[in-house]
Amino acid sequence: MKRPGWDEYFMQITQLVATRSTCMRRKVGALLVKDKNILATGYNGVPSGITHCDVTGCLRDQLNVPSGERHELCRGLHAEQNAIIQAAKHGAGISGSILYCTDSPCIICSKMLINAGVTKVVFGRGYPDKLSLEMLAEAGISFHQHVGEAQE
Repeated sequence: MKRPGWDEYFMQITQLVATRSTCMRRKVGALLVKDKNILATGYNGVPSGITHCDVTGCLRDQLNVPSGERHELCRGLHAEQNAIIQAAKHGAGISGSILYCTDSPCIICSKMLINAGVTKVVFGRGYPDKLSLEMLAEAGISFHQHVGEAQE
């Protein structure tokens, strides 16, 4: 068995993190990594203590909101947002870190990653939000789509 490279290793972990997601549309997992150490993880879903969408139903489905649009019309947080929140909650500085995520970030998450000082983004699946990648590039944040075994 071949030992995985770092990108492959962390991308495989994002897949495991995504299994905790309570989103009915798309299960997403994210890691913030610095110096090859995981600082925080996040998956998409509703805030702590709020009824999950598998009980209430998906608001976005009910309103016929297409993927990649109207992010505010959702009861949940994105995996990247939850990873940033977990890092802040536990006092982990993420400036200079790398985001590994099952999916490319949306524009809202990209803006948060830029201001948080994340220096690189590695993602699996694409996401219908070209502005997010344009802003990452303009901010000098490198990014690439990982096409290894972890991508489905």
